[in-house]
Amino acid sequence: MKHLDQFTNLLVMAVADGALTDREFKFLLNRSVRWGITEEEFAQALDYACSNRAELRIPVGREERVEMLGDLIRIMGADGSLSEIEKRLFATASAKLRLSHDELNAIIDSVVLHK
Repeated sequence: MKHLDQFTNLLVMAVADGALTDREFKFLLNRSVRWGITEEEFAQALDYACSNRAELRIPVGREERVEMLGDLIRIMGADGSLSEIEKRLFATASAKLRLSHDELNAIIDSVVLHK
């Protein structure tokens, strides 16, 4: 999965609750710099994330799926609160990825323990 697609997924999750907090924005800004996302790409990804056609793009490979879920957990926790819509979106993404309950818990533990 390309970094722009990963970044767009983060934006979709970040704005799912209708707000983009300062902490979420800082997290996204850090990722955009690390991944070489241009200002134009950032703006396009944000427009997409705020549109009524926004959806998470599911990666093909298992390793990319695990990475995506870890990133989604990080952006969900960036503002210090988990909204119901974020939880539902994460649950839907998890179900589509067809990971076992144990695999999902291992991903969550990995993110929480490496915070």
